[in-house]
Amino acid sequence: MAIKCIALDLDRTTLNREGRLSIGNKKALEEVIAAGIHVLVASGRAFATLPEDILGLPGIEYAITCNGAAMYHIPTGECLKRYRISADAVEAVMEATKEEPVAYEAFIDGVAYAGREYIEHPVQFGASPHAVEYIQTTRHGQDDIVRFIHENKHCLDGMDMVVRDEAEQNRIWELVRQASDEVYITSSIRQLVEIADRNAGKKNGVAFFADLLGVRQDEIAAFGDADNDSDMLRYAGYGIAMGNASPSCKEAADFITKHHDEDGLAYGLRHILELVPQ
Repeated sequence: MAIKCIALDLDRTTLNREGRLSIGNKKALEEVIAAGIHVLVASGRAFATLPEDILGLPGIEYAITCNGAAMYHIPTGECLKRYRISADAVEAVMEATKEEPVAYEAFIDGVAYAGREYIEHPVQFGASPHAVEYIQTTRHGQDDIVRFIHENKHCLDGMDMVVRDEAEQNRIWELVRQASDEVYITSSIRQLVEIADRNAGKKNGVAFFADLLGVRQDEIAAFGDADNDSDMLRYAGYGIAMGNASPSCKEAADFITKHHDEDGLAYGLRHILELVPQ
């Protein structure tokens, strides 16, 4: 098994429920990096919201952010490739959802923005209680997020819509799909509908770095837990879903590892890919 590159989703995959990199996962990653294997971040997060546990790990040089809308060189913060949502698509999506009870998030040049009311009371808008600290420490508040999005419609890397339940998520998803064929729609958790340019997607982000690094598709392994990881897992030579992964993510995977709170990443690297000594 000749694996030269590993793509890692972060939340509920590489990170534990506290959003931290466990000692076991860190040790396994350090050994993989020491062996000369490229390790890529592949996240729905904006670049500025990537955790220090990951940014501070020597050897992780590249990041796929905003679900494949922006690819970065981590040490310099340089954006190597970006797909912005077209202004027409932004206007169409906002018009289609303007009467819906959603909270908007916007991502511009690696920075995350949201309405102040949502940041102050995220659970009231549908966010998980586990996400409160993350939201409040990474979002830049706007008094009128709708106006902000319209004013910045030419420079959006991505948008999120925060919903309260699965039925609302399905309805918003369909409204967005009908509003524009220029967008990529996905979701990492039930509370979000995530939107980027139609050329985005973690699969395309991994393919970009495969070309950059001179790595073949069959030399790539990818770990994920959610629907927005499914295309990446299908693309990789070795797609590995977490034990806590969504049904569609597990269906897309070649292997299933342990739960993310049981060092499922380290287990997958050690027992499935055999890249870390037992």
